[in-house]
Amino acid sequence: MSAKPDPATLPCSPADETAGLKYFPRMLGKIRLHAAGKLWEDLHANLGKGSDAACTAFLHVNYDDLKARVLQGGTDEEILQWCQEQTRPLNDTDKLVWNYYTMKLGINDHITAILAKRKADGGLGDRDDIQTITHYMDVDEGRLP
Repeated sequence: MSAKPDPATLPCSPADETAGLKYFPRMLGKIRLHAAGKLWEDLHANLGKGSDAACTAFLHVNYDDLKARVLQGGTDEEILQWCQEQTRPLNDTDKLVWNYYTMKLGINDHITAILAKRKADGGLGDRDDIQTITHYMDVDEGRLP
């Protein structure tokens, strides 16, 4: 982790939603901020990877296609609708499963070791209260203490 970021260089929390789907507005915000040359440098390496890749795989859309669509303009809701038109509509169960995955990521799963490393690297290794990637991002980016 580098110095604390300027809030103007950050996307929203991964817990934020578009039409009931968590993380999606964060991914779109990262695309927009990066294109404008404003995205916090620490977030550059994972553009299209990590949770971005998981989200686009869940939506069955290609990240580069999504990025191109975002850069054409439109609201998050319009872009989510576009995603669904490309592949399949999401129902309430789809959203429930995705949101649960997003909010629990890092608890005894394939991301646990990555979370531990990020916490240690960021000087947060002693924070036992940070148990998910979402919580870590919100603390690391200054939204939570």
